[in-house]
Amino acid sequence: MSGAFDTYPSLESAYSTRFRGHLHRDLQEWAERHYYEAAAEIPPHAEEVWLNRQKLNYRGIADKKLIKHLIASKVDQTFLEEIGNLPDLRRLDLEAPFLGDDLTPLRSLRRLEHLSIDSPRKLSNFSALLELPSLRTLLITNAKKMPNITWLAEAHHLEVIGIEGAIDSDYTIESLAPLAGLRSLRAFLGVSTRLADKSLMPLARCPKLEFLSIARCA
Repeated sequence: MSGAFDTYPSLESAYSTRFRGHLHRDLQEWAERHYYEAAAEIPPHAEEVWLNRQKLNYRGIADKKLIKHLIASKVDQTFLEEIGNLPDLRRLDLEAPFLGDDLTPLRSLRRLEHLSIDSPRKLSNFSALLELPSLRTLLITNAKKMPNITWLAEAHHLEVIGIEGAIDSDYTIESLAPLAGLRSLRAFLGVSTRLADKSLMPLARCPKLEFLSIARCA
């Protein structure tokens, strides 16, 4: 290893950090510089914001039009609708638990490149995410109501896909067959994910695949 990878204990951890987008999300730094108690406290020029929903403290975030990276937790449907009015948003981290039941407000985020959704409790339909033209990284964790991943079969624009379980709860995928042949896929992240058919072979048909993050899934 050399250069930027020298600070990591292994090549695997370096690639995992890179593909998960953690290079640009040091939580200690964010807590010190970008955390706000309420949307009313966010400066109009802020581009990076961390906000945890407490009652209605998110109201007005839709007016912060320059936000490019938002970390938000306990997001409900009305909070999500405000987020959908941030035209310059490039990265959105919806921290656990995500309480919305409809992702269509995100369809207006035409510049969104990176989306992570942790522990969506009510969601079963994720297909609206395929309408985000700039999306390249999609990470979904602990989606207990997502029936399968067939909706990803035509996601040729995605470069990183993460379908993962929780630390104390595996998520089972019937098969990786829907991902076979995805033209842009560079990384598949599947920690705490099991495969019912125990086969990784569909990923062999992804011409640009360079990294897998899995453990005993097949």
